[in-house]
Amino acid sequence: MLTGHRQIRNQLHQVIDLLLMMLCLYLAHTIRRHLGEEFVLRRTVMFREQLLLAGAIIVIGHYSLKVQGFYRRTIGSSPAGVFWTAVRAMSVCVLIVLAGLYVLDVRDVNRATIFIFAGLSVIAVWLFDMAWEALTVMAAHRRNQRTAVLVGSPAENQGIVDLIREHPEWSLAVLAQLNLSVQSADDLEKLLREKPVDLVIFTSGKSSLSEVESAILACEVEGVEAWLVADFVRTSIARPAMDEMMGKPMIVFRSAPDVSWALLFKGAFDRIGAAVLLMLFSPLMLAVAVTIKLSSRGPVLFRQERCGVRGRIFTMLKFRSMVSDAEQRQAELMVFNEMDGPVFKIARDPRITGIGRFLRRTSLDELPQLVNVLKGEMSLVGPRPLPVKEVKQFKSPWQRRRLSMKPGITCLWQIAGRNTIGFEEWMRLDLQYIDTWSLWLDFRILLKTLPVVLMGKGAH
Repeated sequence: MLTGHRQIRNQLHQVIDLLLMMLCLYLAHTIRRHLGEEFVLRRTVMFREQLLLAGAIIVIGHYSLKVQGFYRRTIGSSPAGVFWTAVRAMSVCVLIVLAGLYVLDVRDVNRATIFIFAGLSVIAVWLFDMAWEALTVMAAHRRNQRTAVLVGSPAENQGIVDLIREHPEWSLAVLAQLNLSVQSADDLEKLLREKPVDLVIFTSGKSSLSEVESAILACEVEGVEAWLVADFVRTSIARPAMDEMMGKPMIVFRSAPDVSWALLFKGAFDRIGAAVLLMLFSPLMLAVAVTIKLSSRGPVLFRQERCGVRGRIFTMLKFRSMVSDAEQRQAELMVFNEMDGPVFKIARDPRITGIGRFLRRTSLDELPQLVNVLKGEMSLVGPRPLPVKEVKQFKSPWQRRRLSMKPGITCLWQIAGRNTIGFEEWMRLDLQYIDTWSLWLDFRILLKTLPVVLMGKGAH
């Protein structure tokens, strides 16, 4: 998790620095021209050669920054130290470029422009680095903090607590600390069920193998990342991966997709797609809202608390398709439940209104969930969010791992038959989606959802 976020920030930082150096090279050309000299290259040099030389200068400058450790520093480094690192890198860049021009006997290049480029680049990348650090820390404070549980002795836990305090850019908060020599894996399992936990860090290697293994398996069931300083635990689902925290090697057991460019693209696509769809369907949604209001008493929207990622509770929106007191009447209808497991489904539910049957058959009642997607509470594709009370009634612990990924409007369950599929198979399809997730899988599910919606397949 930490490495994933850090790599993304680092790569984005480098891309922006490359763009800044392109701008600096253009400004250097312009400045030198206004000083009465030709552009960087004289007219005897062809345009293609100009582009090649410009590209070479920028690439050399970029790799000089990398070699000098400009991108390996941590938040809180001395601004003066960062500045002199940039100076050293650009000095190396100038020396390499000048040496290359000399060896290749290129005489039609204005050397002064290269020095101007180097000076501008030092200032640009240094100022941007300072701004980038400030924005990183600010963003870490503004976004929801990821929560961690530390498992180990108080002294070993304190070392990790100190590291977390020194690095606010991690956006990590210690939710609780456990000691397996005093407490058990059952205490950890209870905590994971009651609190939204993003990762568990095992800080001690002194606990017995059985205790650590039980605790790791509890994390696996919940779909929570587990970090430890050992490699002796075997899991059936979680994928082990190496990570590190300030030089401390960690083995991470992931049973859900890790932070990556693909996952970030999914999030961006979700919000942009939701915004576009809301604009496109706004006239239709207005018509549906008016029809609901005129056809039955009660609110237009149905709001219900659902379990989101890691069990975080959010209010899911739907167009109301039932009578206003539907939830109060559910208890008397439980004997007619056609779905196994804790989920309640009836093919001919008497609480559904006339317009509600049409909305459900066409899935138009789901359109308000685009607002949930826009807010970041849901995704376009992901396991369907279940009511909180139904999640609490899960009988098999493995079913809770579906909470390890953001819920969605459609998923494998929808395109495989929806209400015609049993609860156990539904849960297995959700876990199959999590274990095999890719952008291509999301794209295929979205394409297959269209005919399912149009045909009303499996809709109650």
